[in-house]
Amino acid sequence: MTREELLSRITVNPNICFGKPCIRGYRIWVSLILDFLASGMTIAELLEDYPSLEEADIYACLAYGAEMSRERWIDIPLEASA
Repeated sequence: MTREELLSRITVNPNICFGKPCIRGYRIWVSLILDFLASGMTIAELLEDYPSLEEADIYACLAYGAEMSRERWIDIPLEASA
């Protein structure tokens, strides 16, 4: 699946979930899926917890996160050297 096909699975509607990016019009935030993945949850576990999702939806969230990291950044404090 191409990057464009993956990203087409993400929708933003100002009248749904305060305009936050969601998966294909569901009320499942991209950030929620990314947080679950970052905490160690597997794709299989996500699909079990959210049976309406498809594996491509998870990859779409990752693709969206990658796109956002190209455009924006957050300040992460540097660790002090030991």
